[in-house]
Amino acid sequence: QVQLVESGGGLVQAGGSLRLSCAASGITFSGYAMAWFRQAPGKERDFVAAIPRGGVNAYHADSVKGRFTISRDNAKNTVYLQMNSLKPEDTAVYFCAARTGTYSDRRYNYNYWGQGTQVTVSS
Repeated sequence: QVQLVESGGGLVQAGGSLRLSCAASGITFSGYAMAWFRQAPGKERDFVAAIPRGGVNAYHADSVKGRFTISRDNAKNTVYLQMNSLKPEDTAVYFCAARTGTYSDRRYNYNYWGQGTQVTVSS
């Protein structure tokens, strides 16, 4: 049974930092591209960042580029999202996702999803 479990969300002031983690089980983690998406209330689930199986040449959405960094540790079956200089508009539920093949910024390409973790940024 495939499980993706996010953690690390919470309430933070604008300008602060959080580090999200997503622990995977039930898959050969190194064989999957991983990504983070986010969804604010009443909005679509948007792409945040993706990282290929080997961890080289990650891709970040323009809205988070220079502030967020995706990384992975294949030995720990975990993908991370380091979020710095947080803004109120970053408030959302953050989801990790896994797919075989190359990484993608389209949510429909992902096979597996976590349950999400809430990030709230106060002004």
